[in-house]
Order: sequence, then structure tokens, then C-alpha cells
Amino acid sequence: MNKSELIDAIAAEADISKAAAGRALDATVAAVTKALKDGEMLTLVGFGTFYVGERAARSGRNPRTGATIKIKSAKVPKFRAGKALKDAVN
Repeated sequence: MNKSELIDAIAAEADISKAAAGRALDATVAAVTKALKDGEMLTLVGFGTFYVGERAARSGRNPRTGATIKIKSAKVPKFRAGKALKDAVN
């Protein structure tokens, strides 16, 4: 499913226009992004939790040259599925 298909599904389920569904989806994505950027966790009960994880610095290998390189530590967005979502998938 891509973004336009998701907008169509939201519009049909909520009985709103596709334009309103698109704005709602964009606002949701912006809110999740802002929360993660601010270092907060965002929990949607039954769906899951979005949070920021830390990836430690490590050494890697350049696949083209084979040379060892240093990879910096980084913050990465993560998602942990909630029980209701897990149950719906299984």
C-alpha cells in the first residue's frame, strides 16, 4: 500500500474527502516526526510505540575497497508493535 492508497482507505473509513484525509495523514506524520525529533516517545495504545534508539559507533568495511572505516553513532527511529496489532497480523 502506498500513500495515495492509504489516503483513499482513510477517506472511505472516516467518510471524509480525499483532500481532508490527505491533510490528516500529513498532520499525523508531521506530529510523529516532531515528537521523535524532540526525543519523545509516541504511544498509540493497541497500535504501537514510536521511539528514538541509539546506534553505537562501530567499525565497518568499505565494500568497494575493503578498507576499514569508522561509522559514527546515530539516533534512529524505531517502532515497537502493540499487542492488538500483533494479534491482528497473526
